[in-house]
Amino acid sequence: MNEKKIKKSEERCTLQEILDVIGGKWAMSIIYALFPGKKRFSELERMISGINTRMLVKELKNMEENKIVTREVFATVPPTVEYTLTEKGKKLEPIINELYKWGLEYVG
Repeated sequence: MNEKKIKKSEERCTLQEILDVIGGKWAMSIIYALFPGKKRFSELERMISGINTRMLVKELKNMEENKIVTREVFATVPPTVEYTLTEKGKKLEPIINELYKWGLEYVG
């Protein structure tokens, strides 16, 4: 009995950790926008309607810290920044696509 409680508690912690990484309001939209390949910051801002610059920066920093995206800065004037999914981030594609299908069937 005690083992079941411990296992459920551990699962809950793991799920919470997952949500801390990809559970932000805009995280899945950003990841989805990066599936086709690298995007500049301004492209992401245009692609994701309703997001503001501050939130995009915050979500991208969180995803960079969690190794979901990589950030590449080019020495241009003004500076150019491009984001791409890491291998870890690319592994989210089938999961997010399934969530999208589920949403079309049950939410939309």
